[in-house]
Amino acid sequence: MEGPRRSPGRRLKHWGWGFEDQQPSERELGEAAAGIHSMFGFGGEPEQAVPLEEVDLRAPRLKSDSPVFSDDRHDRAVHSMGKAYRDIVRGFRGVYDNPPDLVAHPADEAGVLEVLERAAEWDAAVIPFGGGTSVCGGVEARLPDPDRPAISLDLTGLGEIHEVDHTSLAIRAGSGLLGPDLEAKLREQDLTLRHYPQSFEYSTLGGWIATRAGGHFATGETHIDDLVESVRALTPTGEWQSRRLPGSGAGPSPDRLMIGSEGALGVITEAWMRVRPRPKYKATATIGFDDFSAAATGAVSAIAQARLGASNCRLIDPLEAKTTMAGDGTKAPLPLGFESADCPVGALLDQGVRTPEQRGGKVPSSRASAPDFEAGDKKGTGGGSQWKDSFLLAPYLRDTFVACGVLSETFETAITWDRFEEFHADVMSTARRVVAEVCGVSPDGEGAPRISCRLTHVYPDGAAPYFTVLAPARRGGEVEQWDEIKAAVSEALIEGGGTITHHHAVGRDHRPWYDQQRPDAFARSLGAVKAELDPAGLLNPGVLVGP
Repeated sequence: MEGPRRSPGRRLKHWGWGFEDQQPSERELGEAAAGIHSMFGFGGEPEQAVPLEEVDLRAPRLKSDSPVFSDDRHDRAVHSMGKAYRDIVRGFRGVYDNPPDLVAHPADEAGVLEVLERAAEWDAAVIPFGGGTSVCGGVEARLPDPDRPAISLDLTGLGEIHEVDHTSLAIRAGSGLLGPDLEAKLREQDLTLRHYPQSFEYSTLGGWIATRAGGHFATGETHIDDLVESVRALTPTGEWQSRRLPGSGAGPSPDRLMIGSEGALGVITEAWMRVRPRPKYKATATIGFDDFSAAATGAVSAIAQARLGASNCRLIDPLEAKTTMAGDGTKAPLPLGFESADCPVGALLDQGVRTPEQRGGKVPSSRASAPDFEAGDKKGTGGGSQWKDSFLLAPYLRDTFVACGVLSETFETAITWDRFEEFHADVMSTARRVVAEVCGVSPDGEGAPRISCRLTHVYPDGAAPYFTVLAPARRGGEVEQWDEIKAAVSEALIEGGGTITHHHAVGRDHRPWYDQQRPDAFARSLGAVKAELDPAGLLNPGVLVGP
């Protein structure tokens, strides 16, 4: 059996992002390579990915006659890895070290239970899989015991909205709902979840919950945590069902334990989610600053602390703005936006703009010609709109970077405002030095690595800086380059007092630094919970707890 298609008549690429028919042509790749070299001063002639038929994919070690299970070659390749740079480059080169032996496609909870029962009989690991957009090794069968068989549990068959509570503004939805399908169904009810991670196109509701995903409305309810009303999951020892409540003081929250559990404690099958009326009014402006770091601790922190309820407030450094065509590289743009389902928000924008203006920000004259508009309209002003378009297309561009010999990676974290300037400077310095050393180039001048930063989320007490690295890749040695850079920058994040991840989860790639970040007593407690819910260690071994 092949799994449910995300689009009729189309197959997902066996590597990288998107569908097979979205792969650039040879001519388009050539044009991209020329443009990359012109912009960055590095990159080379494009290469082609190894076709799936030439991939040495290990034969499945499990067999089943049940229609829930698939041993289809393409299906297993698609479910082998996530979408980190090291995943994409390995898929591009045809290196599939840890393919699942079977892919399971249940259509309901009975199917999920069948998978757990068969896995227990086979002593097989079960790795829950939503959209496969993990960038931290969270869906790869990279197990402590490499001889143990593995099943990838694709949950996209659980993709329905079961109930809509208009009185409480909540929905009961299946965990396999992909972002676009969820919002399309809610649009029919004039509602929205308003949660838009960069992976939105291919990620699922259950994946967002399991990884504590952060959406890109950059203030207020940014994490999925804030939108979950209750969670239902299936564990090897029984059901996990929390009570629907607007709030509770009855001990530690059962929902908070399952949120961020990354499939290691249970298989999330559905959730009650808090929704809201679709916004009808929106107002935006883009403010420019000369100094990124000073703007962060001055204007941006002040906006967040004023608690005006901005729907968008993210700061982009000049280099990233130039790279993404959100600016010319002379200013750090700050897209600022407000929205409402009930009333015009121009006055809120006026109030919001005053704060950065008083702190050296320059508002372009186009701001005055940008009144409130229907939120679905294709309107916008300045670099904010351009950056949004680039942001949504970035995952596709990563595939092109791999083909053209460019190493690309991101590091996202969070830090309080009082430590931001020193932290930002230290991480930028470390990244610039290490990337130059690993890639064998000068840290400055022509062809130097591109190290940039943006604030993806802001809070009254701090922000989430998101660092982007672009550098010349050593073809055939990209994974080794990535591993060395990843380790050095991750150490800088932890040593500087930040978190190893703000919204990309832990998986297997972040595990060494997560172990440093969390209290030892908490680690032991989480291990005890794991042992109670999953005594045979079936669920995603090696993630969060255990060896």
